[in-house]
Amino acid sequence: MLLVIDCGNTNIVFAVYDGETQCASWRISTDSRRSADEYVVWLTQLMTLKNIAVDAIDGVMIASVVPDIQPKLIALASRAFGVTPLCVGDAGVDLGIAVNIDRPEQAGADRLVNAVAAKAFYDLPAIIIDFGTATTVDLVGESGSYEGGIIAPGVNLSVEALYMAAARLPRIAVKPWPSDMPILGTDTVSAMHSGVLWGYVGMVEGLVARLRWAHGASLPAIATGGLAPLFADHMQDALIVDGDLTLKGLVRIHAQNKR
Repeated sequence: MLLVIDCGNTNIVFAVYDGETQCASWRISTDSRRSADEYVVWLTQLMTLKNIAVDAIDGVMIASVVPDIQPKLIALASRAFGVTPLCVGDAGVDLGIAVNIDRPEQAGADRLVNAVAAKAFYDLPAIIIDFGTATTVDLVGESGSYEGGIIAPGVNLSVEALYMAAARLPRIAVKPWPSDMPILGTDTVSAMHSGVLWGYVGMVEGLVARLRWAHGASLPAIATGGLAPLFADHMQDALIVDGDLTLKGLVRIHAQNKR
């Protein structure tokens, strides 16, 4: 069985796969103060609750955008499972796709993994929208190549910045909005919710439209990230929502490199 780990700036997702079938997944907040041993205890206890034997894990695949935490995840693989993990970005790990940007080393591991998953599971070329700590919009070419993208502040980051910078504005929670959410707010809180929902819907729709205008009107748009379902239902054009896109990409990369 394979353990895949997607370490983002806000959350770390762990998932166990048997082939391409997900057996279990867990999410924990990203915290650089947490030790490797704490990860070992936390994860092995959760695996036990799911009746997944620790010694059944014979492979670990990691994608991390947090340099301080990656060594701890590598130590987790060694201490808990006796496995040397594969890490996206390591010289010996082949993604199987071209990275056609000016500075390939600057491409986020998660964005490249998403491109690998898009190549494996969807028609190409395609647009990938990831609602994470940052909201990113990327283009995957017809061959599966990563062609570049757009980075904007993430939803929760924007909400928190608004609360911190404006003395009279409250902190609001990002949560599902009704399908008939009005564009005009009638008090401060409803006006803020309108700004978050319709502001991000408008931004994403505008960026997708510009990419389609420049690269092909029929490009499918795939949405991933924890907040994707909250926004996808409010878009004028349907998005394909795949919350496990990054995890599925990690499974594919591990299989390619084990061969």
